[in-house]
Amino acid sequence: MDKVDTSYSEMDLHTSDSNSAKIKKLFTELKSLIKIGIINSNLITAFTGFWLAIFFTNTSITMHWDTFFLTMIGSVLVIAGGCILNNWYDVDIDPIMTRTKNRPTVTGFFSLRSVLIMGIITSLIGFILLSLTTIIATIFGFIGWFIYVVLYTMWSKRKYTLNTIVGSFSGAVPPLIGWTAVSPELHIVPIALFLIMFIWQTPHFLSLAMKKRDDYQAANVPMLPVVYGFEFTKRQIVIYIACLLPLPLLLTSLGTTFVVIATILNIAWLIIGFRGFFTKDNLKWANMIFFYSLNYLTVMFLLMVIVTLPIF
Repeated sequence: MDKVDTSYSEMDLHTSDSNSAKIKKLFTELKSLIKIGIINSNLITAFTGFWLAIFFTNTSITMHWDTFFLTMIGSVLVIAGGCILNNWYDVDIDPIMTRTKNRPTVTGFFSLRSVLIMGIITSLIGFILLSLTTIIATIFGFIGWFIYVVLYTMWSKRKYTLNTIVGSFSGAVPPLIGWTAVSPELHIVPIALFLIMFIWQTPHFLSLAMKKRDDYQAANVPMLPVVYGFEFTKRQIVIYIACLLPLPLLLTSLGTTFVVIATILNIAWLIIGFRGFFTKDNLKWANMIFFYSLNYLTVMFLLMVIVTLPIF
């Protein structure tokens, strides 16, 4: 009897481990499908837009808890829906590229039909939640989604080197969603956030394109490094970084501390950019630009929140 009990116990343990592994696998594939990295970075900017709207309208976040959750969850679902549809549409070129060949749409973990349905439903739920905040926030959410899914993924990505610029419009929308969910009236602050995000994306994605040039070339995606080479791409990266320099002056209302730190961040990035003209290891330099861009975005937008906390 003891042996039978032990056997059952081991079977239960094995079944439990197996179920746990399956659930973990499902979450891993879902994170890949919705592109969790893109969601995280966009959520930071949407939150900052929301927070600053509260700050400049002299209201309390306790008055906006319902709007806050609707805005954040709605934004996440709209962005996730767009990313799911991007994976669905790109299933023919993703197997060719190393960084995308293991996506669940490629491996068959999810069927293409189920991915399409998931993308549509997720997007619709996101729009519905945003509509419970303000119509303006919903419109901005739809504009960002439409640009990413239709104008970027389905139209420009495979045809033009300007695809990065087209996609940048979409990535710059989340701060506007966050702001207009609280205050439908536009202000210099959300405009500045939009410009920072719009300009930031070009050096960020062009550096990634340099790192993955062979992949894009194999997939016949006309990214700038593929069509015009590294030297031209490096000049474009430096030009866009330089365009960030005056933008902190649009946010003087956040205080001197913010303007000084933001300016230092911009100058440091520009210095790294100029080093690209003298380096022999282009991929190492592109990697530096890419990782600096990630830290730049996080520090810049969290700093906006910190300097507007009540203790400052």
